Amino acid sequence: MTSYLQRPRWIFVLLILVGLGFIALANRVFNEYILSIITFVGISMILALSLNITNGFTGLFSLGHPAFMAIGGYVTAILTFPLNRKAMLLPDLYPWLAQIRIHFLPAMVIGGILAALTAFVIGVPVLRLRGHYLAVATMGFLIIVQVLITNWDSVTRGPLGLNGLPALTNLWWVYFWVIATFYVSWKIKFSSYGRSMFAIRENEMAAQCSGINLFRTRVAALAIGAFFAGVAGGLWAHLITAITPHSFSLIMAFHIVVMVVVGGMGSISGACVAAVLCSTITEFFRPLEERFEVYGIGEISMALILILILIYRPSGIFGSREPAFLIKEKLPGDYK
Repeated sequence: MTSYLQRPRWIFVLLILVGLGFIALANRVFNEYILSIITFVGISMILALSLNITNGFTGLFSLGHPAFMAIGGYVTAILTFPLNRKAMLLPDLYPWLAQIRIHFLPAMVIGGILAALTAFVIGVPVLRLRGHYLAVATMGFLIIVQVLITNWDSVTRGPLGLNGLPALTNLWWVYFWVIATFYVSWKIKFSSYGRSMFAIRENEMAAQCSGINLFRTRVAALAIGAFFAGVAGGLWAHLITAITPHSFSLIMAFHIVVMVVVGGMGSISGACVAAVLCSTITEFFRPLEERFEVYGIGEISMALILILILIYRPSGIFGSREPAFLIKEKLPGDYK
């Protein structure tokens, strides 16, 4: 077995400092519209990185990421909602929940934990499936969550959703969670546990013969990805200051999967680059769509990019690799 890849830590420290400087400069220079686009790009990076843990590292094909976003988003919204507005919009809310209002950070963490627990519960039966069966099962889970949110009027306000949420999300919060998601993804990938995930992805039979617990590893990958998806849902809800059941659809699942596939299944840097690319393309075409009232150009562009990537570079932009400057030495046979 090859030894672990070594990384020069100073490069990561430098990148973090550069990011801090960029955020400080952006808050001074850019207007609210540009700042909101950059914030959306950061949330997309969190989503791509978290799905990469599930789909990229372990080779699962999950379409249920928006469901975990919805769980985290609604939990965070309810826990941070002002008490007077909560009493007005949700008069039938459980009394113990109606009197609770906590800080944004613990609310996001609780939302992420509940999303992870949900992933664990549904992962026990669902992750026994493979391939397109798993994709259909996770898609069904997304639909179940949408229907549940739509009909749970006393807690979610049904199809009307929750509006007037406090605008708590900013670049600093998003950057903090991007760094946290990147760090966790990196530590998992370059560890024995991450190698177990990649072994399952490449050859399940060989991994099982090596003593790797396939089921437990898959469930853990799904739960970890779901935690950060729940956090991203909380950030997303408090950025647009509203949340509805229809916000989390199969189209959103398609967007996140495209980011992972385009960047490269298993590549952390690729997921970040693809998230920036896909989010920027979508926002670039949005003014044109509104001006000419022709909607869907962004989605069509992303679909074309996905088709071209699958034809000319099936492994994605980075494959499963990371850029050379992030890795001190590259050992043969580590990752494709």
